[in-house]
Amino acid sequence: MNPTEDQIYVIIFSTLFLGGLMSTFVIAMVFIHRQRQAQNKQKLDQIKLEHEKTLLNIENEIQQETLTYVGRELHDNIGQLLSLAKLYLGSSKPEKQQEGKETINQVISEVRALSKNLNLDWVETLTLEDFIIQQLQKIESTGLCKTIFESSIHLGDLPKDQKLVLVRVIQEVLNNAIKHASPDTIQIKIWQDNESKQIEIRDDGKGFDTSLKSSGSGMVNLEKRMGTIGGNFIITSNPGNGTLIRLLLPI
Repeated sequence: MNPTEDQIYVIIFSTLFLGGLMSTFVIAMVFIHRQRQAQNKQKLDQIKLEHEKTLLNIENEIQQETLTYVGRELHDNIGQLLSLAKLYLGSSKPEKQQEGKETINQVISEVRALSKNLNLDWVETLTLEDFIIQQLQKIESTGLCKTIFESSIHLGDLPKDQKLVLVRVIQEVLNNAIKHASPDTIQIKIWQDNESKQIEIRDDGKGFDTSLKSSGSGMVNLEKRMGTIGGNFIITSNPGNGTLIRLLLPI
């Protein structure tokens, strides 16, 4: 066997070895790629499940709050109107009977308004700006504090999931301000920079130390909820200096 034949065998062996090595490498890369795909799919499924769970919890919370509001309105408002209508209609005076009929019409209007609140259709028909204005008007009507609303942009038609999360987060922030901060003024401002649309909720109340878990634990849940819609929740507060909360939505 001459050297030329030896070289040929070496070349053939080397080629087969390198081919096998490359095949093994390709198979390994395909396996790793598929494994990563499976992991990514699992992560996406988990994120989707968490998103749907968050929305379901928010819908339940809003419905429970709505039912509490409806029950209070039925007892304190409509119940009193019906009693008043009964009193008027039982009178022998025509003008009192007419007042009774007008009161009944008012009751019908109130019941229709309440029926709209028993589902979440209002979330789709109401703009976020209108919702904020309504919430601030409710606060002002209680006489607890003054409110200010400013907007330099229009948020437009937000997807229902984004609007649900924002509605609930804004409700919670306002409730926390009223319950714990004792502010003289609450201000909400909507504006936009190059990176995000922002909703600022500022109060001049007591403020708190954000580093304390007992003070900020409720805020962690709000931060997670903003995360489910691709947004951010940023809070700045110090004892005695009020609180500023910024809700950021990517453009």
